Amino acid sequence: MDHTLAHRIAENEDLARKVNEAIELGQWPGERDVPSAFRCECARLDCNRLIELTPREYEHVRADPRRFVVVEGHQRPDFETVLEAKRDYLVVQKRGEAGAHAEETDPRG
Repeated sequence: MDHTLAHRIAENEDLARKVNEAIELGQWPGERDVPSAFRCECARLDCNRLIELTPREYEHVRADPRRFVVVEGHQRPDFETVLEAKRDYLVVQKRGEAGAHAEETDPRG
């Protein structure tokens, strides 16, 4: 994959993760188990799909900065591994340079 495309993909994933962090922060106390619409955190530059999961489920994904939530079929086997397959989404973990970049850009530091 060319460096420019890899950079654009990483920026797209970073943006989706930041949007989802804001969605999670915007939940009212006591809504940890109420489903909300989170953005697919895939590498597709044109993706605008939403995934319904609870803030508690999203927190499970975000417990590791290399993990992302994506719509089925949006995973990239060339640089991520599917860890969990849920009814409406997959949890993927970045490998190699993609994983290192995910850790470096994690909004949680």
